[in-house]
Amino acid sequence: MPKGIALLAAPDGWRHSVLTMEGGMICGRLADVPVDADPAEARAAVAAMVVRLARDFHGADVEAVWDPPQGPGFWTAQVTVVATPPHACG
Repeated sequence: MPKGIALLAAPDGWRHSVLTMEGGMICGRLADVPVDADPAEARAAVAAMVVRLARDFHGADVEAVWDPPQGPGFWTAQVTVVATPPHACG
């Protein structure tokens, strides 16, 4: 289950790390977001990806709440569960 997001503007595109409650990390690049995209577009794209992953793999609805910027080109968000259906496994 995701618990946090880190987003970094890099020369080759927007990079992300998704932190899990189990202590793992999933990293990658936002392939569908242009390198010169506005940071708000990149934040929305990675948040949507995390929402889909939580729903598909854990049956939970989550939301990402972005922290104040950590520095130029770097953002973090906290991911919280907003609803879990009774039949979901996690």
